[in-house]
Amino acid sequence: MKTHTQVVVIGGGVVGCSVLYHLTKLGWKDVTLVERDELTSGSSWHAAGGFHTLNGDPNVAQLQSYTVDLYKELEEISGQSCSLHLTGGVMLADTPERMDFLRLAQAKGRYLGMDLELISVSEAKAMFPILDEKHFIGALWDPVEGHLDPSGTTHAYAKAARVNGATVYRHTKVEELVQTPDGTWDVITNKGTIRAEHVVNAGGLWARECGRMVGIELPVLAMEHMYLLTDEMPEVTAHNEATGKELIGVLDFGGEIYTRQEGKGILLGTYEQNCRPWSPRETPWDFGHELLPPDLDRIAPELEVGFEHFPALQNAGIKQIINGPFTFAPDGNPLVGPVRGLRNYWVACGVMAGFSQGGGVGLTLANWMINGDPGYDIWGMDVARYGSWATLSYTNAKVRENYRRRFRIRFPNEELPAGRPHQTTPLYDRMLAQGAVMGDSWGLETPLWFAPQGVEPKDVVSFRRSNDFDAIGAECRAVRESVGITEIANFAKYEITGPGAEGFLSRLMTNTMPKVGRIVLTPMLNTSGKLIGDFTIARAGEEKFYMFGSSQAEITHMRWFEKHLTADGSVAIRALNLGWVGLSVAGPNARKVLAKVTGDDVSGEAFRFMDFREMDVASAPCKVNRISYTGDLGYEIWMAPEYERQVYDALMAAGAEFGIRNFGMRALLSLRLEKNFGTWFREFRPIYGPYEADLGRFVKLSKETFIGKEAARTEFEEGPERRRVTFVVDALDADVMGDEPVWHQGKVIGWITSGGYAHFIGRSLAQGYVPAALAEETGKGAFEIEILGDRRKATLIIEPLFDPKAERMRM
Repeated sequence: MKTHTQVVVIGGGVVGCSVLYHLTKLGWKDVTLVERDELTSGSSWHAAGGFHTLNGDPNVAQLQSYTVDLYKELEEISGQSCSLHLTGGVMLADTPERMDFLRLAQAKGRYLGMDLELISVSEAKAMFPILDEKHFIGALWDPVEGHLDPSGTTHAYAKAARVNGATVYRHTKVEELVQTPDGTWDVITNKGTIRAEHVVNAGGLWARECGRMVGIELPVLAMEHMYLLTDEMPEVTAHNEATGKELIGVLDFGGEIYTRQEGKGILLGTYEQNCRPWSPRETPWDFGHELLPPDLDRIAPELEVGFEHFPALQNAGIKQIINGPFTFAPDGNPLVGPVRGLRNYWVACGVMAGFSQGGGVGLTLANWMINGDPGYDIWGMDVARYGSWATLSYTNAKVRENYRRRFRIRFPNEELPAGRPHQTTPLYDRMLAQGAVMGDSWGLETPLWFAPQGVEPKDVVSFRRSNDFDAIGAECRAVRESVGITEIANFAKYEITGPGAEGFLSRLMTNTMPKVGRIVLTPMLNTSGKLIGDFTIARAGEEKFYMFGSSQAEITHMRWFEKHLTADGSVAIRALNLGWVGLSVAGPNARKVLAKVTGDDVSGEAFRFMDFREMDVASAPCKVNRISYTGDLGYEIWMAPEYERQVYDALMAAGAEFGIRNFGMRALLSLRLEKNFGTWFREFRPIYGPYEADLGRFVKLSKETFIGKEAARTEFEEGPERRRVTFVVDALDADVMGDEPVWHQGKVIGWITSGGYAHFIGRSLAQGYVPAALAEETGKGAFEIEILGDRRKATLIIEPLFDPKAERMRM
């Protein structure tokens, strides 16, 4: 066995073999995979083998499309058949809400180049004749769906990797991982030790155990999953003989089941409500090519619906029941990427849909390892989207919830309850007592909107305007007309100190750093000149800065910051997490409210727009930014959590004469739309450059250097290919949610990133990206935006509809 190698990939399932293959494809040949048993011994061998391209995250959908296209390449290189069956498939809708969901999916597919078609139930029945039409109202056809041989496909990855120079060791169990002083890894196995520059944890069912070897607890849980195979069915044979084709794949939302042809029978699986975790704390190392005992009683409710929806199944014999474990992350997406704080330790696990996503996971991780960047926007799969708050018990609760909801609709205003409340601020009980409807923001309870007295504080989930509409409107008007207050603890907060602090931040950020007592807004770019951060930076002293950004990206950003720290110790950065909490007071009377609770001079002349100040507020030591995401006169007030209640109470008392009102996150997002402000994860993502995103005014190309500068200069000189724009939409009872296609002269030319109803100005707004040549096409109704299958007229606007000269922020 080798004693040295560039990379050790741990785990011989489809994901580990894909990572191995892609590393060789991109040029690294000295790569080794170790598998404790035979290849596919965990979950891969007993998978149902289905694949599809559609995904709720369009960036993941692109990678799923790549995975499906990859299989023929693997067969050619390896000589190993994947047994591809490209049958196509349909999603069946049994309610108007599920039909709306299919319309959204079709629209999203338009700008991704997917050939999705809404079809009638009778058309679906022609391709899957055993369905009973009376239970359904419509369907979505996707020609790029099918199934394959899981074992053959996994071996195709491994053989193709070996053809390219990789080494595979079977029956080689990793027992310990030790990082040496020079940063390399000793991978200690039952057959000896391999010294490696990089380790990839693709351990599948054992990913947690491989994580624990290096002191981390990965948020993954294995669930038992059952599907059954029927005996031969005459209906299947008759269809094959009459059409010369296989039955298509079918996803039945109402029955929460999936089904397709297998041999001359049917494969039917379900994500049952009575779900069961498998080995929730530790995975036994001696588990291999084994199945779990079947338990038809547990899936009986789903089977009963399935037999009703597909009556021919009632007469079919059951040939085999497969019950095996699959791993899931709390949100059902994979965990991919480098682990913060562990040099050259990578993960590729929690890949529940391995035969739809395995190729994309392998490609992006190999890109990341070799080129320093995944090459795609994979925020939805990045392991850094979870922090230490994603504990074992929290993960188990969320995974069970996700499993039960596998075939259920997630409405845009739907908050899922499992594992909550998890993190709370000192104002949590105060917010609930005042009618707050809370949301989950990176594990933290955050007020979304406030129900009026006598109204139940509960969302009615919908794709259309819902029961929160009037309350959010009242909150927005309170801010614009007088003053409002909201909690902003869900921002990420950082402290950067030391003699090298300014130089460190200047190298990472595109803007120049502020003077003491001032604030700047700045993007952060990767080496390719794409957006990887958007921050507010305040300078508290010559060697001290505070920085504010997206809480969901905190671990991602800390990983990047720590990677670029200088070795001389001249700068230190720490995330403040919930060590700081915050309140935002905004509106034309905000200054009057603040003046009543502080002895400092907060006049417009003494405390200017974009000033930072440390001051006592309600006798509490606070840090105050004169800035507001509402686009109005406003202040962000930061404090230690032990002071939050007294500061909040004092502000509420001081604002009583002005009718101060609580407002939530949904009102804040509505107010920012009126100012054309973008938001991280929607308008600002790693697929966009700063000039595309209309952030060029914060990019100082005159600076000596910053990461991504040359790429940014090229974008500036050549001009962006597309640009972020805002539309006024001729909407009815539904506003955009994000990912809708933008039409121009009968063609899809762009996409929507976010939007909603702007309550103060009374218009439906949307932000998105269009070709740069169309970014100033302001003709009335020159564009259309597809909302729930209906193409609504849209007019592009250049200036924000509220306070276009930004006078309110500076008053």
